[in-house]
Amino acid sequence: MKGKRSGKQSDGGQSRTLPSALRLVSQVGLGLFLTSAGYSHLTVNRLEFQAQVPTWLPLDPDFVVLASGVIEIALGLALLTLWRYRAYVGLAAALFFVAIFPGNINQFVNGIDAFGLSTDLARGVRLLFQPVLVLWALWATDAMALASQMKASKTGR
Repeated sequence: MKGKRSGKQSDGGQSRTLPSALRLVSQVGLGLFLTSAGYSHLTVNRLEFQAQVPTWLPLDPDFVVLASGVIEIALGLALLTLWRYRAYVGLAAALFFVAIFPGNINQFVNGIDAFGLSTDLARGVRLLFQPVLVLWALWATDAMALASQMKASKTGR
């Protein structure tokens, strides 16, 4: 029928639904975002990121920034290349976003100006963006399905 769309696209002989294609594009976008952010940690925004490291953390802020940059690059490249393990990488990325959340809280609570976030409102909006990153990682990689499978295998279903 002319003009009617099934919601499916062909991908080299494989049928791919529109939602899975959107997940794929979203995963690539997240991979590029993380790789870029990691590069930024290691180079041009290194001092800005150091300002976000919580003062209560008993580690050198420069070490934390460099380590998180390396982790972001590794996660970004994994999202771009390790398709077979995409759900595991997505889960790792989501957990990483949770792990670095105290830095965003620290920036908000202590009123630290960095990355153009010079008001409490701007820092508060940035706080609200962190859960979006977690959900992005889980949705784009279908990591929620992995979690469901793991739960079902534990309960013997």
